[in-house]
Amino acid sequence: MANDAGILPASHFKVDIQDVVTGYFLECSGLGSEHEVIEHKVISQSGQELTITTNGRLKWEQITLKRGITSSLDMWTWRKQVEEGDIEKARRNGSIIMYNQKGEVSAQWDFRDAWPVKISGPQPKTDSNEIGVEEIVIQHEYITRTI
Repeated sequence: MANDAGILPASHFKVDIQDVVTGYFLECSGLGSEHEVIEHKVISQSGQELTITTNGRLKWEQITLKRGITSSLDMWTWRKQVEEGDIEKARRNGSIIMYNQKGEVSAQWDFRDAWPVKISGPQPKTDSNEIGVEEIVIQHEYITRTI
């Protein structure tokens, strides 16, 4: 049987964005990066066409955060800085922190120079019992897993 002692629950995490947003969210995605793939066609000594690949431009995934709507305007105020053209003031560092079932920090991703590219509020419906969800999409310049 496989040892699953190190598997972490994905439901216990916190977001901390320098002086802007701190809290618990319902969902988080985009903790990664990828390289574009560049293909080069070459002819071997025997005349056979070969494709060689190499890494191209590095792309960081945008972080998407969703949470139940609260009375806090923190995310909206942060986004307003970008809307008003003050992107440099809006840039912040932050962390996504996961906890194990004992409440201990078990994984952490740190990102730098983040700014909100999109924000959206809930979609109220009279026939729904679901909680209102707000979403923010964040662009950043770097992310790494530190724990």
